[in-house]
Amino acid sequence: MGKKVLILAGGGGHTSIALALAQALRGKAETSFLIPEDDRLSRELLSPFGPVEELMKGRYPKTSNLLFPFRLVSAFWHALPLVHKEYDVVVSTGSNFCIPPAVIAWLKSIPVINIESRVAIVKPSKTARLLQHFSKNTLLQWEEQMENLNGIFTGPIFPEKRYEIKNLGYTLVTGGTEGHKQLFDAVIELDLEKVVMQTGKVDPSPYRARRPSWEIITYSTEFERLVAESSLVITHQGGGTIFEAVLYEKPLIIVFNRELTRTANAEDMRALAKKVNSPFLEQADPQKIGSLIINSPSREKPHFKNGRVSAAEIILDSLK
Repeated sequence: MGKKVLILAGGGGHTSIALALAQALRGKAETSFLIPEDDRLSRELLSPFGPVEELMKGRYPKTSNLLFPFRLVSAFWHALPLVHKEYDVVVSTGSNFCIPPAVIAWLKSIPVINIESRVAIVKPSKTARLLQHFSKNTLLQWEEQMENLNGIFTGPIFPEKRYEIKNLGYTLVTGGTEGHKQLFDAVIELDLEKVVMQTGKVDPSPYRARRPSWEIITYSTEFERLVAESSLVITHQGGGTIFEAVLYEKPLIIVFNRELTRTANAEDMRALAKKVNSPFLEQADPQKIGSLIINSPSREKPHFKNGRVSAAEIILDSLK
């Protein structure tokens, strides 16, 4: 193979894009990865496809504005030795995590390809607005993004199925890495028999005490399997879980988490919810969630042409 691709996986939905690219590039180029510090799930998913190194992430959804500049400068400094001249191209998956190593790649005359976020539909993401000045190509996952950015349309990028589609009769409730306390507080009030709840950084102990028969976890390296075997997925504005639900043809309910002020905004999420044919709630209301659960099996499941092959071809073309 010979050609070396460094993929910047920003965690969560950004890592699912990195995984999709790794699958499409396997056997065609050598892939390596940069992931956020202590991101166990990203490491588990990507290490079968090549070496994985860690880098500080400048801003998480709840990082203060005062701390962010210091973390960003530190990330630039630590990224310097990690972005080697031996790489033929560096691919950004759209998170702010990608900015320092992508800019350093540009400074070292390594071509950069940036992928706009799946959840930035109405307005371009700040990362894409910045990195388009340093990128050889910007890949766009929705046609609406072509109105805001100059780039190449690929369609939404998501991984291959890794599990068989089953229905084990449980509702999967997830708030991603940060968790979604308002959602958990609402769902705990519902009379649901079988639930798997993933709480992230939210303390699971009160929910375990209230519902000892439910499976309540903080984290799982087999989260995709939990999606594949569920009957319904209730989640926040995380693109990774939303597209895993689409991939495994699961009914979906999206409940906005207002505490995550630096992730996708409500306007973008309404647009995405419409595309994936999911109800969208701006607040976690038990009565509304309960009503949507009852009606969830009747909703038509969306299907998209996976853009990972087109994205991989563009990456490979940049290596010629």
